[in-house]
Amino acid sequence: MGKDMRRSDNQGQETGAPEGQAPKSAGESMRIAKAIARAGLCSRREAEKWTLEGRVAVNGKVLEGPAFVVSPGDQVTVDGKPLPAAELPRLWRYHKPKGLVTSHRDEQGRKTVFEALPPELPRVISIGRLDIATEGLLLLTTDGAIARHLELPATGWLRRYRVRAYGHVTDQALDEIRQGAVVDGIAYGPAEAEIERERGDNVWLTLGLREGKNREVKRLLEHLGLKVNRLIRISFGPFSLGDMAPGAVKEVEPKSLASHLGVELAKELGLRQPTKHGDRKPAPHRRQDTRGTVPKPESKSRKPGSKPRRAKR
Repeated sequence: MGKDMRRSDNQGQETGAPEGQAPKSAGESMRIAKAIARAGLCSRREAEKWTLEGRVAVNGKVLEGPAFVVSPGDQVTVDGKPLPAAELPRLWRYHKPKGLVTSHRDEQGRKTVFEALPPELPRVISIGRLDIATEGLLLLTTDGAIARHLELPATGWLRRYRVRAYGHVTDQALDEIRQGAVVDGIAYGPAEAEIERERGDNVWLTLGLREGKNREVKRLLEHLGLKVNRLIRISFGPFSLGDMAPGAVKEVEPKSLASHLGVELAKELGLRQPTKHGDRKPAPHRRQDTRGTVPKPESKSRKPGSKPRRAKR
């Protein structure tokens, strides 16, 4: 198998399909590049190149290109070796430090996020991007479907930022971006905006955005006469940065991931939806034994101060 073919070391985790077979994601058929990417070997784009190079075969027949759909149970090989068992999608929270590029390769030779990740992590992609000067929460996943779903503004997940900017602004001035603003011909949707505090010539603000357009925070605040000098993303939807140190990576539990993705997408990806009571079955209802716990009523004929009569057997 090629040198750049990587799979995650995820022993003991539930997998989506036996080794060598196309992933059985809710019984669906899928394009060959998606099947290879789902197995954790490479990106879809790289998988498409492999098919053009004659490295991929299905049921013993070498493919000549990526225009091929595999069905559950098809035998897929790459460089003559069975396709690794498809792993269930995974998601990580990563505290991106300032100075890293959110890209797998950088033409200018700058260090990338993926070069800084721990070596034991499988091949991952980022959900959206953070500028080189932006720090804070960056979500990473092994699955392109999750990345595409969460990047869409239609998902409605709020991206929250803490911002330090040079200049002064009033709460009334923030109303313009709260209602949605047009900056240099680009329309931005309504944003949440609050002033935290002012310190010297700088002001700290908290902003919440749902669209995530390129350099949206900086452009909105520049429109108000502020110059951003520090930008930290503190949350993305239900996932928060918390007290993670710069460079730290923490995996999101599969049950939590499934509950946040919704029923349809979780089912498509083979993730189990948690039940209302979790995975534990509720304990069977037992009738309470009340014998000896409730005192018998005293006789009405008993006189005050007299001893209670002993019950006859």
